Amino acid sequence: MTPSDVRTLPVPDGLDGLRVDAGLAKLLGFSRTVAAGIVEGGSVLLDGAVAGKSDRLTAGAELEVTLPEPQRPAQPVAEPVPGLRVLHEDDDIVVVDKPVGVAAHPSPGWTGATVVGGLAGAGVRVATSGAAERHGVVHRLDAGTSGVMVVAKSERAYSVLKQAFRQRSVDKYYRALVQGHPDPIRGTIDAPIDRHPRHDWRFAVVAGGRPAVTHYEVVEAFRSASLCEVRLETGRTHQIRVHFAALRHPCCGDLTYGADPALAQRLGLTRQWLHAHRLGFDHPADGRRVEFSSPYPDDLTVALHVLAAAATSGE
Repeated sequence: MTPSDVRTLPVPDGLDGLRVDAGLAKLLGFSRTVAAGIVEGGSVLLDGAVAGKSDRLTAGAELEVTLPEPQRPAQPVAEPVPGLRVLHEDDDIVVVDKPVGVAAHPSPGWTGATVVGGLAGAGVRVATSGAAERHGVVHRLDAGTSGVMVVAKSERAYSVLKQAFRQRSVDKYYRALVQGHPDPIRGTIDAPIDRHPRHDWRFAVVAGGRPAVTHYEVVEAFRSASLCEVRLETGRTHQIRVHFAALRHPCCGDLTYGADPALAQRLGLTRQWLHAHRLGFDHPADGRRVEFSSPYPDDLTVALHVLAAAATSGE
């Protein structure tokens, strides 16, 4: 092991009382199974003592985690993925509505369902360009983010779409429910993003980081939160989550970036309220502009209903 394989993680308030394996999975973005395996191997210390996976976390405690050597991502497993809907398919592209809890493609530490595996399980052949575990993938959504995503089926489409994303000619619109009320109600967040200087499983606004630009507008305001239309100009990892956290308006339910756990519980959220609801681009075959959209999934809709009901009742 090298020193970079050891990570020291302070336990945030939002993970207080969770089992060690569950908390570790949330902090590192691993699956619960992988996190449990790390704990069972004696590689996690909780305030200096070897932790068991069923031990409970306490806010302010310190986890010291020795990670296993990096492994090459597994090949995608061809299997049906519940909730993965095909919105459009032709000879060049397939557009899907990705459910929460599904990654775009396999990666180290992820043992759950993937879009690539789900498409293979449905008999959809995709482009073979790119690394074997991410064939056809030209952009990604976090496993904890739902919404519309395009995958290339032909090699031509893969090349054209990759270039379109690089040139920022793809319209990427999200809806984000953020805590509080951003001021001004519409604006642009232009702040570079890179790995957090102390906690490298997270990202942060960092001087000298990669350029990142997020445009937003509040479309509905509630007593304790605001629903925002968000357009990404760039596509950095966790960009929306990091930018709104930097404004002190984290996405509701996003405990990794400082969201209020009490509000998340009241809204019934177990993940960040963030949804890729609209995607527009020039079709790689003939250049015509196409646009696809995805409705809110049930958990996000319920959270909005709770807020609307509170406003009506005056709570």
